Amino acid sequence: MQLSSRNEILKRIKAAPQKRPVFVDTTDEPTPIYKPILPDPIICFKNELEAVNGSCILCDNEQDAFEQIKKYLAERNVSGLFCRDINISAKLSAYGIYFTNKQDDFQEMKSGLTGCEFLIARTGSVMVSSASESGRQMNVFPPIHLVLARASQIVDYPEDALNAIQLKYGENLPSTITTITGPSRTADIEKTLVLGAHGPKEFAVFLFKV
Repeated sequence: MQLSSRNEILKRIKAAPQKRPVFVDTTDEPTPIYKPILPDPIICFKNELEAVNGSCILCDNEQDAFEQIKKYLAERNVSGLFCRDINISAKLSAYGIYFTNKQDDFQEMKSGLTGCEFLIARTGSVMVSSASESGRQMNVFPPIHLVLARASQIVDYPEDALNAIQLKYGENLPSTITTITGPSRTADIEKTLVLGAHGPKEFAVFLFKV
């Protein structure tokens, strides 16, 4: 009886019309991976960075950028600016901004100023590498991490930044290439957002056009 019922079920399944899978050709209409860069790369970068608790201060030129850095530090009553980059240090001196690069002052620094490789508009990220004079420590140690950048360093998407750094260094790529997207943060404990858990509590980019 059971065998007869089983055979009957199999017979019905075999007799049922078979539905063929429908494949839709979407090769002519690829789905974009990222949202478009709107309204332009500079504003897109600023909006994305500020969406993750970072700051982007747009400056008219180099002089304005350093004046904004001085203002930023004064508003936070921060006097311990640390900078290892030779070119940036020369500019700090020229614009009358006190800083130090002495190793003895490293542990006590309140803020650090560095350059960067590229800025990624779509994600609001800053690409840095170990090839910088600032070194790896300056990207994670300062409680307040300030970045000085030019508009010419902005690229649209992460792959554009990777292509650009490959073009810049060729076969001699830096040993470390990474991106920073806003201040360090975690929500591991009771799902409460904490800034500065594993790195800078404040992250600000001073971006000038020329």
